[in-house]
Amino acid sequence: MKKNDSISRRKFLQVTGTVAGFSCMPFINCGSVGVAKPVTRSFGRLNFDVTTLGLGGQGSLQWTPEGVDPVKILLKAFDLGVNYFDTSNAYGPSQINYGKAFRELSLIPGQPGFSEKLRRSIFLTSKTMVKFGKGPYNAEGVWSWSDGGEEYRVADDLKRTLSQIFGDGKGNYPKGTYLDMMMVHNITSENDIDSIYVGYDKTDPRDERIGALATLIDFRDGTNLTGLNPKEEKLIRHIGFSGHKSPELMMEMIQRDHRDVFDGMLVAINTNDRLYFNMQHNVLPVAAAKNLGVIAMKVFSDGAMYTKKAVWSRKVEHLVHGVGSKQLPSRMLIQYPLTAPNVHTAITGISDIADDDMRCQLKQNLSAAQISPDDLSNTNRLEIEQKTAQVKNGETNYFQDQAIPLSPPRDFHVKQTYKADTRSAILNWNNAFAGRDPIAFYEIRRDKQKINQIAYRPQTTLSPFTFEDHLADNNAHTYQLITVDQSGEKAESEIQRVPARG
Repeated sequence: MKKNDSISRRKFLQVTGTVAGFSCMPFINCGSVGVAKPVTRSFGRLNFDVTTLGLGGQGSLQWTPEGVDPVKILLKAFDLGVNYFDTSNAYGPSQINYGKAFRELSLIPGQPGFSEKLRRSIFLTSKTMVKFGKGPYNAEGVWSWSDGGEEYRVADDLKRTLSQIFGDGKGNYPKGTYLDMMMVHNITSENDIDSIYVGYDKTDPRDERIGALATLIDFRDGTNLTGLNPKEEKLIRHIGFSGHKSPELMMEMIQRDHRDVFDGMLVAINTNDRLYFNMQHNVLPVAAAKNLGVIAMKVFSDGAMYTKKAVWSRKVEHLVHGVGSKQLPSRMLIQYPLTAPNVHTAITGISDIADDDMRCQLKQNLSAAQISPDDLSNTNRLEIEQKTAQVKNGETNYFQDQAIPLSPPRDFHVKQTYKADTRSAILNWNNAFAGRDPIAFYEIRRDKQKINQIAYRPQTTLSPFTFEDHLADNNAHTYQLITVDQSGEKAESEIQRVPARG
C-alpha cells in the first residue's frame, strides 16, 4: 500500500465512523452526527452551491407508512440545511407533500411572508416520464407515464408540478412560480431518445409530434416555438435528464445535445456500479466535460443493499427502516458516490426520522455526506466495493445493464485521401466503452506496429474522433485501433486496410 493510501485509509476509518471489518452497532452508525452547516459543492454550470446530500422525492414522501408524517421529513431536511429537493410527476403524493411543507415554510409566491431570497436558497427539481410534448402518449418502443393520466404531455406535467407544490392542486399556480430544473426521467431505450429529441433542431408547431426537449426549451426561455406555450411563460430555469439503466444511452443523450440545453443529470451510481455496465467510467466523464450538474441516485440500490428484494419499489412494504446494518454501515454507501469523480450531490429517500440522532435516517445520511471528493483513496473505494459485492451475491442493481468488458473503439474505419502530392490515411472512430477500469488511451497501429497513442478524452458530440496518418509511400497498409485502460487491459478493433496507390 502506498504511503498516501495508508494515510487516506486512516482518514476513511475516521470519517466512516467504523472499525476494522466495518463493524458497528446493529442498525445504527457510530460517531457524532452533528452538522453545524452542511458542506456544499459547486453544481456544475448551474451557478448554485449544492449540499452533498439532497432529499429524494420517494421514500415516505411517496409511500407513507402509518404513523409517519412526510411533511415533517421535508421540514427537517430544510431545517438541517439540505438545499437540494427532488420530486416527480410519477411519485404519487410526493409533490402534494412538498406543497404542504412549502406553505409552512412561506415558500409560496404571493402569500404573506414569502421571501424570494429564501426560495432562491433551495434547488427544486421535478421530473416527467412523458417523452412527448405533443402527439400520442406513447409510441413503439417508448414508455411514458404520468400520475396525471394518459392525456398528460410534458407541459401538463410541468404545470401539474407547479400547481401541486405552489398552487391549488387543480392546475393553477401563482405568478412568480418556477422550478429550478425539470428533468426528462428514466431514459431506457434508443426510441426514448429519438422521441425526446423530436423538434429539437427544427421546431414547427404544425408537426404532429413534438418531443419533450423542444417543449421544455419553450418553458425555460419564455418562447412559443412549439405552439405549446401561448402565454410565453418562463416556468423552469434548467433542463436535465435521468437514467438508471444504460451508460450508452446516457452518453448519447449528452452527445446529441449540440446546443448545450441540458444542465443537469441524475444518474444511478452505488458501490456495486462496477459489477454492471458502469456509469462511473463511461457517462460521468462525458457529463464532466460538459460541466453538467450531476446528482447520484440509487446509492442504497433502492434498498436492495439491505432488507428489500432487488425489485422496483412499488408499495409501503418496500421501505427500509432503521439506519444501515451491523454488517454494512450506510455511511460508506453514501460516501462512495460522493467520492466518484464529478458527482456533486447524492439524493436519498427517507423512510422515517427520529428524535434520537443515532436512529434518524436523515441526520445520519447528512452526517455521512460531509465529505470532500478526494477524501477516499482508490484503495478505500475498492475495499467498500469488495464489501458490498457480497450483498445478494452482487445482484443488487436490477435497474442497470449487465457488465460488458472493455470494448474496442466503435465504428472504426479508415479512408485514404490525396491533397496535391500528399497521401494520407484518415482514421475515424467513436468512443469505446470502459469495463471495470477507466480508459487511458487509444493505441494506433499501422502494419501491426504502434505509430501513435491518443490520450483518452470523453466524446461530447456525435462527431467521431479523427487521426490523420501521412504516408510517404504508395504501398497498401493495414490499421488497427486499440483501447487501453488504466489497468493495462486492451481491446482491439478489427483490422482496416487501405489499398496501394494505383
